[in-house]
Amino acid sequence: MRDGKPFGSKIYGQMMFLILNLICAISFIGYGASCLVAAHMVREFERFGLPNYRKLTGILQLLGAVGLLIGFLFPTIGALAAAGLALQMLAGFGVRLKIRDHFLQCIPAFAFMLINAWLCVQFLGLDVK
Repeated sequence: MRDGKPFGSKIYGQMMFLILNLICAISFIGYGASCLVAAHMVREFERFGLPNYRKLTGILQLLGAVGLLIGFLFPTIGALAAAGLALQMLAGFGVRLKIRDHFLQCIPAFAFMLINAWLCVQFLGLDVK
């Protein structure tokens, strides 16, 4: 241990950042694309009471995913993308609560909100250096 931290903890943090960023990017590419083309997403957005926002949601999620990947080269873009996706997931979590979805159906939006908020902070830390 050095300075009260396990040896290599910086490496673990960097690996966590990389892995979570890639998981989010891949997830939002998949979800964003499905918002644009999948029939079940048409039904979901009708159930949410937001049928007019389905395509916008898909486009924003695809742009956010690309922004997360570009963030490896330009951290400010990554931070903006992660912040935007975190806000979108906050809204999604709120919608699911409003329509009284089961708690288990709310967990993904809440988890992605927290992960993207953390990614945003990490990207901002990269930009400072």
